[in-house]
Amino acid sequence: MSAQMDKRRPYVRSMNSWWKRDPFFVRYMVMEATSVLVALYAVILLVGLLRLSQGEAAFNGWLGALESGPSILLHVLILVVFLYHLWSWFKVMPKTLPMIFVNGKKLPADTITYTGVLLAVVVNLIVLIILV
Repeated sequence: MSAQMDKRRPYVRSMNSWWKRDPFFVRYMVMEATSVLVALYAVILLVGLLRLSQGEAAFNGWLGALESGPSILLHVLILVVFLYHLWSWFKVMPKTLPMIFVNGKKLPADTITYTGVLLAVVVNLIVLIILV
C-alpha cells in the first residue's frame, strides 16, 4: 500500500493568469501596474534634478528632451495613469479609514471617496495658481 501512496502526486493548482479569472483582480493588477509609471515619472524628475546640479546647459538639454514628441506622449500617458491611480487610491480610502460617523450615521463610502478626490483637485489647483 505504501508503494502505491508514493506514486500519487499532490494536486498543484495552476497559477498561470490567476488574476485574469476575476474582474476584481484584473482591476487590482491594473491599479498596481500604475505604480510602475508613477515610479518612472519619479525617475524623470530625479534626472531633471541631476541635470540641474550639472549646470544650466545640462538642465536646458533635459528640458529640450521633455519637449520632444515622444516625451509629450509619454507625459500624456503618465497623466492618464496618474488620474486612474488617484481614483483607485481614493476608492480604497473608505476601506482603510476607521468608521466615520456623522449625526450617528456611518458616512457612506462614496462620500469619503468623492471628498478625497475633490480635496486633491482643489489642492492641486491652488498649487497650480501659486506656480503660475
